[in-house]
Amino acid sequence: MWYWLFKYIFMGPILSFLGRPKVQGLEHVPASGPVILASNHLAVADSFYLPLVVRRRITFLAKSEYFTGKGLKGRLTAWFYTVAGQVPIDRTDADSAQSALVTAQRILDDGKLLGMYPEGTRSPDGRLYKGKTGLARLALETGVPVIPVAMIGTDVVNPPGSKMWRFGRVEVRFGKPMDFSRFEGLAGNRFIERAVIDEVMYELMKLSGQEYVDIYAASLKKNVTAKPDAKPDGPNPPSARIPETAAG
Repeated sequence: MWYWLFKYIFMGPILSFLGRPKVQGLEHVPASGPVILASNHLAVADSFYLPLVVRRRITFLAKSEYFTGKGLKGRLTAWFYTVAGQVPIDRTDADSAQSALVTAQRILDDGKLLGMYPEGTRSPDGRLYKGKTGLARLALETGVPVIPVAMIGTDVVNPPGSKMWRFGRVEVRFGKPMDFSRFEGLAGNRFIERAVIDEVMYELMKLSGQEYVDIYAASLKKNVTAKPDAKPDGPNPPSARIPETAAG
């Protein structure tokens, strides 16, 4: 109930007023059945605008830190993310990553829409970064179609690092469903999983128009944290490699 109240009464009208969302390709999202929505990640607002424009409820995997805050503020934050359709996951090690995949598979087994950010974290500079293979393994193990989703302009309405929201124009573009059934039984093969996620990232690159950088966004953020004077959009030469157009 709270999910729909926030969507249509408490937050939805405000989000629509600030971002004036424009939607393309919504017809690619089926009215029922499990689907993975694979989105680029520019700002926290991505997790609000994507559910706003999709008729069905979306469940996201969210970092556990959103649910472990202390005091009244922490409890309210955890409650909000829970009713907003987000499920906590621990991202600290390989065992935690496997647990997250089990959680994601359970969501899909229930016939739900699962929202995932294959970059693993928000882009530090607006570019599209290398995808992590967890999404690919999930798609291969479940046989569920993947729909690429490009979020555009959310970092203008909700600038990273700022608590202030601004007026802008948000655009959400849905691509055609991607079927990886040709690789049935090959989940766990790291070469296949890399090829699959590269294909997803290529579609995201085409949909969003972002420049692609063949490193993980999290590694770039770590470098900036270690060197406070460094800038994410500084001299970090992007690799000549771009994600493959097809996995095979």
